Amino acid sequence: MRRVNETVQKPNRLVTVLQYGEGNFLRAFVDYMIDVANEAGYFNGNVQIVKAIPQGKLDALKAQDGVYTVLLRGKRDNGLYVERRVITSVAGAMDAYGEYRKYAAFAKSPVLQFVVSNTTEAGIVYDEGDKLDMTPPESFPGKLTKLLYERFIHFNGAPDKGLIILPCELIDKNGDKLLECCLKLARLWALPPEFTAWLTECNTFCNTLVDRIVTGYPTDEARALEAEFDCRDNLLVAGEPFAFWVIECKKVTPVAQRLPLDKAGLPVIFTHNLSPYRERKVRILNGAHTAAALAAYLSGADTVGDMMKDTLLRAYVEKAIYTELSPHVPLPPDEVKFFADSVIERFENPFIRHNLLSISLNSVSKFKVRVLPTIVETQEKTNTLPEVLCFSLAALLQFYRVGERDGAPYSVSDDKAVLDFFDAHRDLPPGELTQQCLGRVDFWDMDLTRIPGFAQKVTDYLQAIQDKGMRGAISDLLN
Repeated sequence: MRRVNETVQKPNRLVTVLQYGEGNFLRAFVDYMIDVANEAGYFNGNVQIVKAIPQGKLDALKAQDGVYTVLLRGKRDNGLYVERRVITSVAGAMDAYGEYRKYAAFAKSPVLQFVVSNTTEAGIVYDEGDKLDMTPPESFPGKLTKLLYERFIHFNGAPDKGLIILPCELIDKNGDKLLECCLKLARLWALPPEFTAWLTECNTFCNTLVDRIVTGYPTDEARALEAEFDCRDNLLVAGEPFAFWVIECKKVTPVAQRLPLDKAGLPVIFTHNLSPYRERKVRILNGAHTAAALAAYLSGADTVGDMMKDTLLRAYVEKAIYTELSPHVPLPPDEVKFFADSVIERFENPFIRHNLLSISLNSVSKFKVRVLPTIVETQEKTNTLPEVLCFSLAALLQFYRVGERDGAPYSVSDDKAVLDFFDAHRDLPPGELTQQCLGRVDFWDMDLTRIPGFAQKVTDYLQAIQDKGMRGAISDLLN
């Protein structure tokens, strides 16, 4: 059987994008989008992948000449959607350690315009152990700072040779934090002030928000898919159809002009302020997960898909999303409604198995960030409390307190202080447990018992759960 790279004619394009990270997400998100834009005629450039850590191998990428398949499957417009795209936008892959000279040569490339990265949340860190003479420096900011300095030297500080830098790491203000690390390294290495000025004024460090579930290589289906596609692809990467990329920068227009992915119909937004989009994602997508997962698990569901197939639990989720979480997102109603609808479709995706117990990890801190702000804002603006979201905190207390479903124990994972609290207080009556937990400022960054009526409502719901079971309490809540 032929390999996938033997089934296509790979276009010869200049490398305009240097990508730190060879993982599934970037290949199914950034490289996919660039491939679409290339094909549509809105972009004309390829990606050079850089393996930025010593671990791992590039054998498969090199064997397939950077060609691989992205398979997107899920629900769209109330129907099943399947897209198969063979990606030809990757020029190749190289090891920053084992092929340092080849990697370093890109500092001198006159056509290089962009840097993208996904080095995990721990990748954007300042490492005092980095040295300018290391080949390469250990950290990602170290590698980038050295590359930019060598570029500055080679082009004599030419303003038009600065790069647009698009970190995709899942941390807030990722571009600002990456620039901060680079500036610290420039000071550590005693680099000239002219370079620091060029770094900040001629390069554009963007903050980004990325969103797409990428499940990776579909091991269980690989043989069947090879037969269907009539080729072998050891790099096939599967994911959901939904994607969203928000790019925030001060120089919005020039960045959008040089990277016109939106013109190719791709879900990319260029903005001066991505905060409303982050809030929309955290409140609706992440908030719905946190508000529903524990109640659904204790109602008998194991996955998000199970939850959405259950009429009672689906109604619970829809009320949380449309009635309680969405109204407080600071974006136009049509944009909020579009995103809320897409969340429902994503939850229904039959090709992704998202375990509720996985979502349950660190639920106390997740609740504080994802759900609590909506409860507080609702009470302050309307002098009422959102019923489903308050119920979800009662469900959290029950989940942490009980530790078993239908006689079978399950694992509860959270910070030691949280677990110690429930070990010590699990046998308290509902009212006392609620008062004790909601009063823990170290859990919530505030005393929740001070929110008018909140503790009593959570207590009532927790009592209902204990008296009628989770499904019975949810039924009463919705009716």
